[in-house]
Amino acid sequence: MLKAIVFDFDGTIIDTETAWYTVFKEAYAHYGVALSLEMYAKCLGTNLQAFNPYTYLVTHHHIKLDVEAFRASIQQSHAQLMEKETLRPGILTLLQQAKEASLQIGLASSSSRQWIDQYVDKLGIQDFFDCYCTADTVTNVKPDPELYLQALKQLGVKGKEAIAIEDSPNGAQAAVAAGLYTVVIPNAITKQLPFGTGHHTMDTLEPNNVQELLTCFSQ
Repeated sequence: MLKAIVFDFDGTIIDTETAWYTVFKEAYAHYGVALSLEMYAKCLGTNLQAFNPYTYLVTHHHIKLDVEAFRASIQQSHAQLMEKETLRPGILTLLQQAKEASLQIGLASSSSRQWIDQYVDKLGIQDFFDCYCTADTVTNVKPDPELYLQALKQLGVKGKEAIAIEDSPNGAQAAVAAGLYTVVIPNAITKQLPFGTGHHTMDTLEPNNVQELLTCFSQ
């Protein structure tokens, strides 16, 4: 019996990722460097250890720039693009139906709690979540399963009693490894990336509801 739904945040609840890639790609082009999605995808859904887009121009292309000023410029441009973004289709309905069905609702994100709070407060969805598992609460972020294992523990459910809602390869890998039923709803960026196996893919959540998800993963 399914008892919980655990959401990823960036790219899943609200598409912050397309804006990040757009801003970085344009900034790199200014310095004559092409930023491929394959390269940028190394930091999608995880931390910046595999690829740090703020320092890459300095460390790999030896371009002289003020990294902190570059970071501030990127973040300002991203914030401007995000003013146009809202919840992805079907997310609010799924949150509402999950709450009405008395399901536990968790959030498992490789981002910091401070980053997440600014958006969940703005979107008015902060009270839907029974637990927040973030980069601040674990040693290892995705694709390591620790975030999802922590969410399961805090919600008091087992892996096969929960569905993970994800958008990225790193996130899907983490959820599958933690033993959750995993649904991937890729966004404009992540739909171009190769995924592993063990998950179910939906183009959008909009035509689906909690009961259909429960039926799908209860069989």
